[in-house]
Amino acid sequence: MRVLPKQSLPLLLSLALAACATNPAPVAPQPIKPIDTARFFTGRWYEIARTPMMFTNGCVAGTTDFLTRPDGQRVERDECRKGSPEGPTKVFQGRITVLNPSQNNEFTVHYVLYGFIPLSQTYWILDHAADYSWFIVSNPSFHNVALLGRTPRPSQAEIDALSAEVKGMGYDTSKLEYPETFPPGQG
Repeated sequence: MRVLPKQSLPLLLSLALAACATNPAPVAPQPIKPIDTARFFTGRWYEIARTPMMFTNGCVAGTTDFLTRPDGQRVERDECRKGSPEGPTKVFQGRITVLNPSQNNEFTVHYVLYGFIPLSQTYWILDHAADYSWFIVSNPSFHNVALLGRTPRPSQAEIDALSAEVKGMGYDTSKLEYPETFPPGQG
């Protein structure tokens, strides 16, 4: 094993810092459109595209349901099918905390995995349709992005337009996967 002389350490450190400075970590654009909670945090949304994650590996036909418990607490319930739209369901759910009540476009979901592991995820609604037919969501680091809509089978033109919009925000859309959706008659 070759050991570098001590004089090389400052040069290597400078090169490493320069590399970090030229490739800054992505940050999601700040949400600017306010959310009408009565229209957004209700009903079912269908997954159009997403950044692959461990918990959604092998999932297709994904949905997000926003529910309100009798005590008024909002809950996000995410569900997908393993392997195919007819496959067994995989469900994650957690209570929602809106982080900016004047705008309602930043929130945290407090999941409990396997019944005892707490996991909180913060989401920003980067954009949404005026009629609440679709939305683009990301975590603040812009690492995980998802495109969701109110229909289980959006047109290719809609998919292309949403993908182009998130690409225009600076997201590398080659990271997105477009899982299989529900077949006609389901969803």
